Amino acid sequence: MECRPGCGACCIAPSISSPIPGMPYGKAAGERCLHLSVDMLCQIFGQVDRPLVCSRFGADPEVCGSSSEEAIRILGWWEQATAVA
Repeated sequence: MECRPGCGACCIAPSISSPIPGMPYGKAAGERCLHLSVDMLCQIFGQVDRPLVCSRFGADPEVCGSSSEEAIRILGWWEQATAVA
């Protein structure tokens, strides 16, 4: 599956614990990455300082669903299901 242009769910829903340029402590689940453009595109895509977790993320129907809204729900569910208590 190719990423849906303008989706951005993977830049909002999951937490990222590794440093992101301008976000040295990563980001919390549900927090918008500061590199997500108004067009919902990653502004550091393909750059060497992009976090490895972001580079390794692969769009998949089981994670991304059939819409951006569904992707936010699914990724949010995975975030909660895998959270350390």
